[in-house]
Amino acid sequence: MTVRVRIAPSPTGDPHVGTAYMALFNLIFARHFGGKFIIRIEDTDQKRSRPEYEENIYKALKWCGIEWDEGPDKGGPFAPYRQSERTEIYRKHCNLLLEAGKAYKCFTTPEELADLRKLGKQGYDRRDRFLSEEEVKEREAAGLPYVVRLKVPTSGECVIEDGIKGRITFPWADVDDQILLKSDGFPTYHLACVVDDHLMEITHILRGDEWMSSTPKHLYLYEAFGWEPPVFMHIPLLLGKDGRKLSKRRNPTSIFYFRDCGYLSEAFMNFLTLMGYSMADGREVYPLEEIIREFDPSRIGISPAVFAMQKLDWMNQHYLIENIPQDQLWGRIKEWSFNEDFMQRLMPLCHSRMKTFGEFMELSDFLFVNHLKYTPELFEIDGLEPTGVACMFQAMIWSMDTQENWRSTGFSQASRDIATRFTVNYKKVVIPLLYASLMGRRQGLPLFESIDLLGKDRVRARLLLSIEFLGGLSSKKTEALKSAWERGEVDVSKL
Repeated sequence: MTVRVRIAPSPTGDPHVGTAYMALFNLIFARHFGGKFIIRIEDTDQKRSRPEYEENIYKALKWCGIEWDEGPDKGGPFAPYRQSERTEIYRKHCNLLLEAGKAYKCFTTPEELADLRKLGKQGYDRRDRFLSEEEVKEREAAGLPYVVRLKVPTSGECVIEDGIKGRITFPWADVDDQILLKSDGFPTYHLACVVDDHLMEITHILRGDEWMSSTPKHLYLYEAFGWEPPVFMHIPLLLGKDGRKLSKRRNPTSIFYFRDCGYLSEAFMNFLTLMGYSMADGREVYPLEEIIREFDPSRIGISPAVFAMQKLDWMNQHYLIENIPQDQLWGRIKEWSFNEDFMQRLMPLCHSRMKTFGEFMELSDFLFVNHLKYTPELFEIDGLEPTGVACMFQAMIWSMDTQENWRSTGFSQASRDIATRFTVNYKKVVIPLLYASLMGRRQGLPLFESIDLLGKDRVRARLLLSIEFLGGLSSKKTEALKSAWERGEVDVSKL
């Protein structure tokens, strides 16, 4: 048997560090056992999937030094590897389940589902599971839209033999009738991943712990189709320093953030292996080739790991000192951010603001440092508490996410949205606070033009760090802020 593993990222946003983490362990597993590592693109979310996001997945993984054997960009014996190009395959398999009585058509409307939630019902109540064949035909003849749901057993237990965690059981009564095919004819992740994993002859599925609760549905789909399931291996989650799952809402999570901050890709990969694995002799620094050679699946961790930036900094410094000779250091730094292209973009911003060359770094240092020196005075605005300032920064993030525009134009629009909805002075309040967050000062190089040089990931990270410096926002306050923001007017004193 040839070992075949895969990752299946969704091109719906920035390439997440969790994608690199899972890709890395799949790569190590495949290379150790002489198998194949596949990338499959899960782009069934037609509203959020973007070609540029898919391209960024490839760019990010290549920066990490991760190479794959098959995928949309490389082809292979099981092409196509993009789910949006395989929809007929999923419909065919969904029909097989309907014909076998393993799935059913559900006509319950979104409004009816919302009413169930208001009544405190957990999940779908299976009301359409027991419709007669005649009732189904009547609803179809009337043109009523429907989804296809899996007929999950209602009694007994699902037993999972996980390759890392051992035996785990789930009562079937706690598993809902998962939607397999949406009303637009596109599959959900659950149907598509099982069908694709089987047809692409995937032998082992290494994925994050968050998918453990979905495994009963996936195992039942294998049973319903009459297929032998692969070995499931659930890898521990990455956590932020707050002990919660690493999330872009609270932490820098884009792979490009670490690249743009000047981390070395080989140090970054070494660090990620430490999050889920321990070498037999306890050493922490080793090249990728060594962990591939010595890999033992039984040494994959069980408990979640905290993504500790101090540890990453230590690791990166070690690689920088040991792997980059002094006579090559300046060349590497130039490659990072002092290259000709970057400087040509920066010069127009500095040209009319320098009195001497000696002021160049004073004006532009914020572009080349990872840690700005925030002070309480920097964020002081008459009549505004620190929480109010934090709320503005959070709303800036929401505005640019909604626009899907983190460039200077999106930032400019977001800043004006802030002034309008918070009813504060644009030039005297909003602009100085944004300078403080992004540059660590109240004025400097042109703000909006600087956004494109900083890049989306560092802009987001600095807004998040500013919120944290100001004391953070509780979940309750964040929810209240979100409601007020969506209404179009925010009174911070009432949050």
